[in-house]
Amino acid sequence: MKFHKEGWPSLLIVIIFSAIMIFIARFFFPGNALAVGFAYLLAIFLIVTILQFFRHPSRVHTLDERLIIAPADGKVVVIEETSENEYFKDKRLQVSIFMSPVNVHVNRYPISGVVSFFKYHPGKFLAAWEPKSSTDNERTTIVVKNSAGVEILFRQIAGALARRIVWYCKEGDVATQCGEMGFIKFGSRVDLFLPLGTELNVKIGDVVKGSQSILGKI
Repeated sequence: MKFHKEGWPSLLIVIIFSAIMIFIARFFFPGNALAVGFAYLLAIFLIVTILQFFRHPSRVHTLDERLIIAPADGKVVVIEETSENEYFKDKRLQVSIFMSPVNVHVNRYPISGVVSFFKYHPGKFLAAWEPKSSTDNERTTIVVKNSAGVEILFRQIAGALARRIVWYCKEGDVATQCGEMGFIKFGSRVDLFLPLGTELNVKIGDVVKGSQSILGKI
């Protein structure tokens, strides 16, 4: 188990805040065991929370050019035919994965290929499970085209708690299936837009693991 590089700024802020809080408790309330104890307990809670949120576990990846692999940990909350109006401008099969604050928040490529499209959209911070979050929230849009010419679009979507989306890709980059492509901080969602007729391996309510769970077949 490793600590993700995106977590170091948050961990430093929490450590500094905890140190100040403990200093205030010990200096201004030296005889108050309850105040001092509360400061230590809160500091431990905050540090443990940051450590678990930014954990980066080692995993055995599922690699197969015929498969679409989950790009994130979480629960499948949407499976529906819908219109994708940004890039494809036609009907697609949408699969959405909701990541709660307790999930691993590393985002990975669901297929191998070339990044044929990328765009960052500033936006709102609606709750990630709301339908409008897919089009109104801060988000990125990434399209990967595989060697057979099949394109898959997926979006990193900020949520009510997620205030920063991180991505490591640009148009023209080579995408490696299960390779790390980004991170979303503090609760979020990933939408995938697949070709109609894609054979799915999941249903609504299923819990999936990024880089391991099979979403479907190309």
